[in-house]
Amino acid sequence: MRNLSRLLRPKSIAVVGGGAWCAQIILQCQKMGFAGHLWMVHPKEIEVCGVKAVASLGHLPSPPDAVFVGVNRHLTIDLVRELSAMGVGGAVCFASGFSEAAAEDAAGTDLQSALVEAAGDMPILGPNCYGFVNALDNALLWPDQHGCATVKTGVAILTQSSNIAINLTMQQRGLPIAYTIACGNMAQTSQAEIATSLLDDPRVTAIGLHIEGFGDTFEWATLARKAHAKGIPLIALKVGKSDQAQRATVSHTASLAGSDAGASAMLRHLGIGRVYDLPTFLETLMLLHSAGPLDAKTLSSVSCSGGEASLVADLAYDTEMDFPVLTDAQRTQLSRALGPMVALSNPLDYNTYIWRDTDAMTRAWLPMAASHIGLTLLIVDYPHTDASDWVCATDAAIAVRKQSGRPVAVVATLPELMPLDIAQKLLASGVTPLNGLREAIAAAQIAASGKPPAHETPLAAGADRTAILLGESAAKAELSTFGMRVPKQAKDFASGTALTEPFAVKGTGFAHKSEAGAVALNVTHLELAEVVKNMPGDGVLIEEMITGAVAKMLLGVVRDPAHGFVLTVGAGGILTEIMKDTVSFIVPTSADDIRALLPSLKSYPLLTGFRGKSAANIDDLINAIMALQSYVVAHADRIEEVEINPIMCTPTAAIAADALIRIAPERT
Repeated sequence: MRNLSRLLRPKSIAVVGGGAWCAQIILQCQKMGFAGHLWMVHPKEIEVCGVKAVASLGHLPSPPDAVFVGVNRHLTIDLVRELSAMGVGGAVCFASGFSEAAAEDAAGTDLQSALVEAAGDMPILGPNCYGFVNALDNALLWPDQHGCATVKTGVAILTQSSNIAINLTMQQRGLPIAYTIACGNMAQTSQAEIATSLLDDPRVTAIGLHIEGFGDTFEWATLARKAHAKGIPLIALKVGKSDQAQRATVSHTASLAGSDAGASAMLRHLGIGRVYDLPTFLETLMLLHSAGPLDAKTLSSVSCSGGEASLVADLAYDTEMDFPVLTDAQRTQLSRALGPMVALSNPLDYNTYIWRDTDAMTRAWLPMAASHIGLTLLIVDYPHTDASDWVCATDAAIAVRKQSGRPVAVVATLPELMPLDIAQKLLASGVTPLNGLREAIAAAQIAASGKPPAHETPLAAGADRTAILLGESAAKAELSTFGMRVPKQAKDFASGTALTEPFAVKGTGFAHKSEAGAVALNVTHLELAEVVKNMPGDGVLIEEMITGAVAKMLLGVVRDPAHGFVLTVGAGGILTEIMKDTVSFIVPTSADDIRALLPSLKSYPLLTGFRGKSAANIDDLINAIMALQSYVVAHADRIEEVEINPIMCTPTAAIAADALIRIAPERT
């Protein structure tokens, strides 16, 4: 992994090129108060903002720590090669027209490869990249406006989109942003690699990642483990509904594991919290910066309005967060503070008759910040007309935080109702300012979900391959060698007579037998000959039918170039794609992780015994899942997809009733 410390924390900066972009960097460095050396390179030796350019790189006093290369794409390659030979700390490549333009200009991909070759071991950001702002050291390579101000500690934000990066720096929420980094094409230095380097800066409190694609999953696993070891939370805004897993169109699993399932499974595997919009992205970073990970998925809410109390309760209804019933101790303290006129509950509507009495408000709010509460939400909306009468609320919130020692947030229902100066005052006192009730609850859920990354490194998808479809009998034989239970079977009428009825008789040569009318169930010995004679297909498979199943489940694995191999578990049988009741994992995953997530399935009650019926043998189902996973791991260089649908779950066993495998032939 490349050393990015000189590039991102430079003591000397050089700008190569002319025009408004390069001038903007010099101006912004001066505005921020960059204390290091600031140089410019231009063949005409122009002067910008008091900085006189030298004619070439060779005329610089010494190799800079960080260089902004603001010239066309062809000259960029030549200059990067020269910078690398000089021993420069790193460069930002601003030019576009590389791989992002390959659809319009086939030369773009070749030029990007040439750029990477020219850089060698010298780290580069981009190309097609704005660069970075380091607000801790007042250093930047950023050719445009930004909203960053000097901070002592703060969060880091990484995104491939320079425009989104600019907009995030313009937030007026009081969030201290230590680093803003636009990653561009990531031709050489990946987003995961950049984030990993930031973990070495003790001033970074949390890292937010706007992710378009993962790339090297090993790098992401390395990042997640290092972040967890250092106690620095990671959150992600993952965009792009990946359809790469749906390239395999034979199995039901392919359609279920495509779209966003692989991304969600990857982030869960890495222990990275996920948000879905920019406001929640910022609010979650604010909470993690201010309060850090929460120790419980429990909330208290305090407001002077029954409407707000009902609203916040409803917003948390479909989340993992809970508003616990008040304890006896809380009720006693609240009664003393509020008297008999207030209905005591959580969320709490404390009415307004104690307003303006900071001590009384503190006494009323303090019991809600109990030791078993992960985060106390104090709902306060500051009017933009005259907020002087709301000083009492600010002071009471600060007092509650100080006296309780518990995480406390002041939440405005609208962003317009949290003034920046109030947010900054709260933050300086250890109280988290948050904007929006839904965003506050979403942020709390992520902050309270601190799951460590999985021990298992994601299995790489490997190179594309041309796969063939194994017949059902062959697929079951393959899986059985790894411990999968399969029915007894025969391939003709004569052999089938030795099996125990009832039978499942299937025509072979079909990926989906039900649609082809190539399945007959509950066949007796007397019916067997006629059924075999009339069965469509290029052959027949006779099996002892599995009876006594309490649930039909689906197990499948799809090779997804974006995320490795995605394991899907869910409701099976003919209703699989209608119900879409599934949960996905990254291969390999542990049996414990699978067991922990099975209850999230709507069909899970069938496995535990629904309406007096027997429960399935869940241990054997998990053994079957692990057997499937072991098969995939052993054949990872050849597998395209595997599906078992259904696997019949009985009180004693989990047995694969149907299976298909798409796999590349062995290399000779």
